[in-house]
Amino acid sequence: CYYRVGGLEVAWTRERWEDLKRKTAAGNLWGLDVTLLGRDEARRRVPLLSERIHGAMFSAGDGVTKQVWAAEAMANAAKQRGAAFHGDAKVTGVVVVDGRVAGVETANGSIKTDTIVLAAGIWGPVIGRMAGVPVPLQPLRHQYAHTEPLPELSGVADEFRDPILRHQDASMYLRQREDHYVIGSYRHEPLLVEPEEILDWDRAPEMPSMMEWEDEIFQFCRKAAGEVIPSLRGVELGRKVNGMFSFTPDGMPLLGESPQVLGFWLAEAVWITHAGGVGKAVAEWMVDGSPGSDLHECDVGRFHPHATTRSYVRARGAQQYREVYDIIHPLQQMEKPRNIRLSPFHQRQQELGGAFFEAAGWERPQWYEANGRLLDGRVDDPPMRSGWESRHWSPIIAAEHRATREGAGMFDLTPFTKLEVSGPGALGFLQYSTSNRMDQPVGRITYTSMLNHKGGIKCDLTVTRLEAERFLVVTGGLFGAHDLAWLRAHLPGDGSVDIVDLTSSRCCIGLWGPEARAVMSAVSGDDLSNDAFPYMTAREVTIGNVPALALRISYVGELGWELYAPREFGLGLWDALWVAGEAHGVVAVGGGAFDSLRLEKGYRLWGADIHTEYNPYEAGTGFAVRSNKGDFLGRDALIRVREQGVERRLRCMTLDEREIALMGKEPLLDGDRVLGYVTSAGYGATVGESIVYGYLPIDYAVEGTKVEVEYFGERHGVTVTSEPRYDPSGSRLRA
Repeated sequence: CYYRVGGLEVAWTRERWEDLKRKTAAGNLWGLDVTLLGRDEARRRVPLLSERIHGAMFSAGDGVTKQVWAAEAMANAAKQRGAAFHGDAKVTGVVVVDGRVAGVETANGSIKTDTIVLAAGIWGPVIGRMAGVPVPLQPLRHQYAHTEPLPELSGVADEFRDPILRHQDASMYLRQREDHYVIGSYRHEPLLVEPEEILDWDRAPEMPSMMEWEDEIFQFCRKAAGEVIPSLRGVELGRKVNGMFSFTPDGMPLLGESPQVLGFWLAEAVWITHAGGVGKAVAEWMVDGSPGSDLHECDVGRFHPHATTRSYVRARGAQQYREVYDIIHPLQQMEKPRNIRLSPFHQRQQELGGAFFEAAGWERPQWYEANGRLLDGRVDDPPMRSGWESRHWSPIIAAEHRATREGAGMFDLTPFTKLEVSGPGALGFLQYSTSNRMDQPVGRITYTSMLNHKGGIKCDLTVTRLEAERFLVVTGGLFGAHDLAWLRAHLPGDGSVDIVDLTSSRCCIGLWGPEARAVMSAVSGDDLSNDAFPYMTAREVTIGNVPALALRISYVGELGWELYAPREFGLGLWDALWVAGEAHGVVAVGGGAFDSLRLEKGYRLWGADIHTEYNPYEAGTGFAVRSNKGDFLGRDALIRVREQGVERRLRCMTLDEREIALMGKEPLLDGDRVLGYVTSAGYGATVGESIVYGYLPIDYAVEGTKVEVEYFGERHGVTVTSEPRYDPSGSRLRA
């Protein structure tokens, strides 16, 4: 079923060559046998290659799968274990009773079942609608063709001999097969197809997913193929295929149990390159309760409602097709659709020249051009960037960082996910769902994690007890849908707990810095002193004419509050604080400084520093675990971890060259040994250091240990250091 011929990604441009250095490092980090080859060595692998290439990346484990054979082999193995297959049975309906799968209706009869795995590919949205489950997937037409035989390949005995070739600068791929080549290309305007149209059996009863060939859109592919392999110039095409691929809004698969219907699992938007891994992961997920790897980027529950609308899925699916082989910067922003979710402060942010980044549909300034005045002629602090790392960045980020530490900063936190958990069973539910103790006094804020049964960190959040059985749960905006789905999946079945998503009805401003109390006091008659309003507590306050819930907590490591108010009061809240803050040096601060401030303070970021592959003791968040509070999800696993000890720890490091700016996920090395990878990185403008976080084996996780990080093929020294780098005593928070 599988021919291990290897794969070559060629660099036609200098930019691609530099990117292949980054990809080679990443491949080796994850245990792939990947090598960067010069031009001559690449041409030895594929003698027909053009001399114009700069080089190539060779992946020894790549190969060709005969997918029908592979599927048949797995089906036969499943039959031996009791599985039954029903071919030619058109699905006509899905039976759902009380929010759970109860069966499948087919043209040949009904099947009772409490579990369905939807792996219908391009038809997934049609079946999803039968169950009331959105499947944000867009089918797009895609053409490839077999060339006529090439004289240069005459007499080749092997069906697959040469490595698979990817010419990504031309958005195309090529594959030798016997005495000819198979070529395909994404370099044309996306051709969208609605899932319902594919079900036109009368049009093509044998192959309904095949469309008529269009020679015009294939012309660029033919030309580019002749450039990268000169022997293909002018060659005639034999077999031609106009099939389909499926793309999601973010280009990742749709995996896991549906948040809408229990027992309805998805394995959608899966290409042949993902297939083996997806099958393994979904099987683990269904049997063990979680996959062996963290798959939050593939979790079907990751999408917010706007991202499942047809217009959004069509627009993003088409763009994913256009960009499938593009070099994508980690901070590159999508161009459309934009301005979907706007905070009530958006007008003020535009007036200040906000450089808007998008996340979960929200528009959030990464920095404000108006704060360029804060640079005050500083030309080397922060160190200027010039390469890959200089994209989607501004030195203003460091200026906003310093302004927060020295005065006060206003942060738009409206995208935070804000959930109200209430009902007679609310306390018990949260006690079981989280690792920390929830039975706190009213008005107390608790930092905690939610864990899976293996002790992996599923969610990272704060819980504020507002009343005896009413709590405010706050988590990040990007993963809010993911966290809400996890909470709802574990609700008790007796209706004793209710969860209401307040995100769209509440705005939030983070006001932080040594002058934050002075700013608040100028517009509030409430006692905001440390004795009356201590750290990690919450109270109702009035700011100008605005009633607000103030949480004295900080993700940047400074005195201040998260201020929550009904959305209609938002503009008044912003203006009141802004006017009061003028005398105290208040500035609007964007997401770039928000991240560098938290990094300097050593605060973890879920999805980067922590997720389900890590437990709290590895991650340094064991202080938020109360194993003696009684049973909770993941408790048994954590007890075993604590008894056995950990083999790795998340450690703070600093780069020996502070002018180096990493982007994240670069490998950490000791010689040829891969130790781990960078989870977060950034410049700490207060401490003047380039800070790096990553997991290291326990014998390396010692202060003073020297390791290296590889960035675009070059090694740079990194030293394990103490954390946090800023205010280790926490006195600034408790001022």
